[in-house]
Amino acid sequence: MSIELPLIELPEDFPSPLEALVEPNGLLGFGYLLSNELLIKAYYEGIFPWYNPSEPVFWWSPDPRAAFFTNQISPSKSMLKVLRKKEFTISINQRFDQVIEACAEPVENRPSTWISAEMIHAYQQLHRAGYAHSIEVSQQDQLVGGLYGISLGKLFFGESMFHRAPNASKVALHYLVKWCNEHDFPFIDCQMPNSHLLSLGAKEVSRAEFLSYLYQYRDEKVPREMWQAQDITERYQF
Repeated sequence: MSIELPLIELPEDFPSPLEALVEPNGLLGFGYLLSNELLIKAYYEGIFPWYNPSEPVFWWSPDPRAAFFTNQISPSKSMLKVLRKKEFTISINQRFDQVIEACAEPVENRPSTWISAEMIHAYQQLHRAGYAHSIEVSQQDQLVGGLYGISLGKLFFGESMFHRAPNASKVALHYLVKWCNEHDFPFIDCQMPNSHLLSLGAKEVSRAEFLSYLYQYRDEKVPREMWQAQDITERYQF
């Protein structure tokens, strides 16, 4: 059975998320461009790109989604020990390019990645424009973990994370949760639910619930200094 999808070339081409397919879950349209304007409009409407390098750009808005509610996430006992040791330096937006490139590297259980050179360039451009941000975890000045995503208003949309040292990506996540909670972000969107995210404390939320948060918080103002490059290692006590 063939599926007819709308071609998305301009921001106004995006259909409503409510028009997404049930199978494949959340598929909404396709295109061939990843401009800043398209990406910003997509996230503003609760839509994100996800595709393999050999494919067109596919746009998604699944139901349900996964999200970390920032006032409900607590580290496990074992994770608390790691956080309290202060073995890592944690920073924001100091090594964005390195973080996204590390997230794209093949690993043992993921020999290929959806983060293509095109995606890397697109999100680097979003970073330069002030929309894409990274959390970096370093050890002796070596980058050993981190994550990146998009922020609109008081919402953070997580894209990917990586680690080169045990627990480094989890440390990045817990600092991001603290950072977002401090600035009154209700949740961190994780897009597609999976067992790993749920084991870390993510919850499944319906598309309707997700959109209600999106419409409430996407136009909120945040202090400019929130996403300035900075060290936040000592900001929180766990």
